[in-house]
Amino acid sequence: MIEELLPDSVVTVETHGDEGLQDAPLYPEEEARIARAVPKRRREFTAVRACARRAMDKLGVPPQPILPGAHGAPTWPAGLIGSMTHCDGYCAAALARGSDLASLGIDAEPHAPLPDGVLTAVALPAERERLARLSTERPTVHWDRLLFSAKESVYKAWFPLTGKWLDFSEADIEVFTDPGEETRGSLRARLLVPGPVVDGERLDFFAGRWTVARGLVATAVTVPHP
Repeated sequence: MIEELLPDSVVTVETHGDEGLQDAPLYPEEEARIARAVPKRRREFTAVRACARRAMDKLGVPPQPILPGAHGAPTWPAGLIGSMTHCDGYCAAALARGSDLASLGIDAEPHAPLPDGVLTAVALPAERERLARLSTERPTVHWDRLLFSAKESVYKAWFPLTGKWLDFSEADIEVFTDPGEETRGSLRARLLVPGPVVDGERLDFFAGRWTVARGLVATAVTVPHP
């Protein structure tokens, strides 16, 4: 599901349901970070790292610890970029070589309405207006949850390039459907604060893809080298 949203230079590994990855071994450094976690958090932490190490193997990179860094962002081996996501019954990792992409972010969420009050907290007024129109035109998609997922993917792509927090209100996201499609399309994020500088060029926009399938909504953002 995630793979279809990303360019060929990105390798992905994903799991639906319990495929035994939640019992995969952790490195001692990872164990130390998760020692006091509740069982659910431990299962997610373990499974998504197992996905990431399988993705490393696809790239010919030896498996190694993936430790949370600043603001919880994963710390990748030198020369790699990547992103991970997990929700109930699903986890995925996407990795690429830094020479192929500057950054990427992925996110998956249950395809269900956001809890009351969340949309107001995460969406700009213009975004809420656009979502209202989309909900009328194409009611089969939970556009509020899609926007939330897109904001998460934008942040995951943003942070490795800047080392800074990006508030929900600091990116204005538009979502579009592909011609003839109801459950897949593209997204465009206009950065409302100075964007990251990549290879000497300041970026004002991020772009990505989305899909709805198997009870989930998934989004991905890639930042190419200029």
